[in-house]
Amino acid sequence: MKTKLILATLLVAATQAMAQKLFTLEELNFGGKNYSVSVPQRWNYSWREGKLIFKDGDKTYEVNPANGKTTEYQATEEKQDRPNPRGILEWCKASNAAAFLRDNNLWVRYADGHDVQLSSDGSREIVYGQSVHRDEFGIYKGTFWSKDGKKLAFYRMDQSMVADYPQVNTFKREAELEPDKYPMAGMTSHQVTIGIFDLETEKTIYLNVGDPTDRYFTNISWAPDGKTLYLFELNRDQNHCTLAAYDVATGNKLKTLYTETSNKYVEPRHPITFLPWDDSKFIYWSWKDGYTHLYLMDTEGKDLGQLTKGPWEVKDIVGFCPATKSAILITKEANDLQRNIYSLNIKTKKRTLLDNGKGVHQAKLSEDGLWLLDTWQEPDVPRACAVTNTKTGKSTLLQTAPNPWEEWYQPIFEQGTVKAADGKTDLYWRIVKPADFDPNKKYPAVLYVYGGPHAHCVEASWHWGSRSWDTYMAQKGYIVFSIDNRGSEDRGRDFEQATFRHLGQIEMQDQMCGIEYLKSLPYVDANRLGVHGWSFGGFMTTSLMTTYPDVFKVGVAGGPVIDWKWYEVMYGERYMDTPEQNPEGYEQASCINKAKNLKGKLQIIIGMNDPVCVPQHSLQFLNACAEAGTQPDFYAYPGEGHNMAGHKSVHLHERITQYFEDYLK
Repeated sequence: MKTKLILATLLVAATQAMAQKLFTLEELNFGGKNYSVSVPQRWNYSWREGKLIFKDGDKTYEVNPANGKTTEYQATEEKQDRPNPRGILEWCKASNAAAFLRDNNLWVRYADGHDVQLSSDGSREIVYGQSVHRDEFGIYKGTFWSKDGKKLAFYRMDQSMVADYPQVNTFKREAELEPDKYPMAGMTSHQVTIGIFDLETEKTIYLNVGDPTDRYFTNISWAPDGKTLYLFELNRDQNHCTLAAYDVATGNKLKTLYTETSNKYVEPRHPITFLPWDDSKFIYWSWKDGYTHLYLMDTEGKDLGQLTKGPWEVKDIVGFCPATKSAILITKEANDLQRNIYSLNIKTKKRTLLDNGKGVHQAKLSEDGLWLLDTWQEPDVPRACAVTNTKTGKSTLLQTAPNPWEEWYQPIFEQGTVKAADGKTDLYWRIVKPADFDPNKKYPAVLYVYGGPHAHCVEASWHWGSRSWDTYMAQKGYIVFSIDNRGSEDRGRDFEQATFRHLGQIEMQDQMCGIEYLKSLPYVDANRLGVHGWSFGGFMTTSLMTTYPDVFKVGVAGGPVIDWKWYEVMYGERYMDTPEQNPEGYEQASCINKAKNLKGKLQIIIGMNDPVCVPQHSLQFLNACAEAGTQPDFYAYPGEGHNMAGHKSVHLHERITQYFEDYLK
């Protein structure tokens, strides 16, 4: 009995020792050599010809969605040969044709292998078949196949009138200019038109949109019969948006179906979606009632009513179930921090929850819409997946991932709320504490901040959405804190637009509400507060360090915006208007004007060839500091862009960490 007790004690001690195994950045960072050990297990499921297929190594199984049982998969369909030209942009299953680039020009390879050239003037200044308007307005590609694959719509972008930003390649024997076309706020922007190529006639026409100067065309979608093309158009002020239909045979506008205006900005980010059982009706998205919701319209432009409504956001249309005439959605209605799956009956507008009502979910729908592959995380669930019948709601659990950190260092993750600077709005925060946290000790604390639109830091996914760097810092004895201020995403129009024309100001006020809460905690050392962020977070870091110089002792700002007049037209003017229209707002937001206030230790880090937040931002801040007599530090990664790629990301995060170790610890 005594021997068993000794063995049990030794086993517990050994287990505890294993549980304290520390991560390095090679395990925690996505560029690390052993990164896979810290990531929750993923599974390779897909829908194929109405079947749920699971690939495990070199084996493939068919999964019975009704009970989750697997059998060896027997492929029945013949493999279709796909065109595989270099520079492929998009392959079309319906016609087995592919759009691709060759020497900057757009081509189409037909199913029989012959190629047709669509353009002849392609260059770095005349861009075909690629994303335009700098990936704003939901744009992520530049080619769009019709449903039957017989026609191809594509973007043509003329940026010959846009100023070059003089990026430099220092890896050559003699450094060479490799300029980017970069339209800065208030300056000349590019011009976009839309072409349509007919595979049967091998002819191209262009939509008759008129003069494209200072206009944005986005969210291209085809009518199911391939005869009409729909797109949204924005004016340069981004406060007037229209949905128009064009005849693809002539290129002429048929009608304007919808118009939306705002005294701030309108931001279309989703194409219309036709009902698969009724080609005369489609769903469109709008923010007009204060939240992102879905509306129904017919092809004559008659508004058929609002489909979803409430103080929450719709995030995605996963697909449709024609059998129940329902749309499958992902929304935020269950909780601001969650993403959950619902079935929406188009006729009755009734929504039915199709998941467990917790966590952050992703979904893949079967071709017939009757089955849903649901993959999700919860704060204490690394990953799980299930298959659900969209008609009955019955769900079968397929997999639950083990905790990959079981034998590793595990910090303490907590989540809560504080009031915003307006005294009424709840803001969500996350705290990461060391695993051996002692409430009687005083810890240095680092605010990790982003703060800008189209992003958030805190959610009900694994570890409350914590970044792996938070864990690395917790291992070293830091408290890491994040809070989502007004101006960030998923809380409605007014929440996001609170920062209009004054970027950084409301955001800093809300972040400081978080800091006041942090300082109220007895275990936080208010004399050892740091801040770190990248991109918009770099802007926030620099702004906080120079606006509240007596609060933050150390900061690391990555790829920061320093002055919005050096940022791009589409994003910058949406939130700030032009420098000429809003000189007070630009002056207020500029970190150049605050360089003289710097007291603490601030390190600026950039990719030297950043095409997003161009180096001019940071270099001019350094110059302003030199003129003011303040002393920031600076590090640049030659050849790198807005984020450090590959293993350099490990180096970057070690450098960030070391700066806090040197000056905050």
